Amino acid sequence: MKQKLPFTIIYEDTHITAVNKAAGIAVSGDRWDESRERLDKLLGSFYAGPIFIVHRLDRDTSGLIVFARDEDTHRHLSKAFESREAAKTYCAVVHGRPAWTETDCDLALAPDGDKLHRTIIDKSHGKKSLTYFRLILSAGSYSVVEARPASGRTHQIRVHLASLGHPVVCDPLYGTRNSPKPVYLSAIKKGWRGDPQEEKPLLERLGLHAGKLTLPYPPGSAGLSLEAPLPRDMAALIKQMEKVGGSLTKTNPEDR
Repeated sequence: MKQKLPFTIIYEDTHITAVNKAAGIAVSGDRWDESRERLDKLLGSFYAGPIFIVHRLDRDTSGLIVFARDEDTHRHLSKAFESREAAKTYCAVVHGRPAWTETDCDLALAPDGDKLHRTIIDKSHGKKSLTYFRLILSAGSYSVVEARPASGRTHQIRVHLASLGHPVVCDPLYGTRNSPKPVYLSAIKKGWRGDPQEEKPLLERLGLHAGKLTLPYPPGSAGLSLEAPLPRDMAALIKQMEKVGGSLTKTNPEDR
């Protein structure tokens, strides 16, 4: 049986390829573990040609990522990300019910700050970081949040949400003691009457998805807007949250 690829192509031309990455695969080499499957190598084999990394996503984050297919495009897009001309929007499922509808977090961050190689909050020596958040809906003890990072630090969204008291679900690095545990319908739906021994989790991986990306591409144009649909597990969880009456806006997280 042919193995399913851990990505789907969202957009491609002779200069770029945009894919919807599955959770669990690294974009490029990991200095602590080079043995795992890598998206850049898979795409290089797929196209039988050079693939240039423009930006990154965490291994456990799903969603949009763009690769350049020539050096000139790589330089153009790399500058666009460095200058924040490229705009990214994420969907996150988090613990708790935020008291805010909109907020931002500007805590300075320092990567690889401890023995677990985590990004840490460092007000003295960390780099300036800023993320805008919007609450989409809440149900049970979980919420769906839109995140728009205005800077590009490692694990930025995860650290900022944890600092606000609402870590991303199933986050083993930045969550609380209960955060790595899977999300079950019984934790969302009041009066759930299923068999606890038979219940399957709705989500058991990091609840973070890069859903939208706007690029100044082609150069001199009005720009390119890309969208990657939610993976099935996150979509199913959010649908159940909506069903049990969780609501704040009528806007679907994918449409924001």
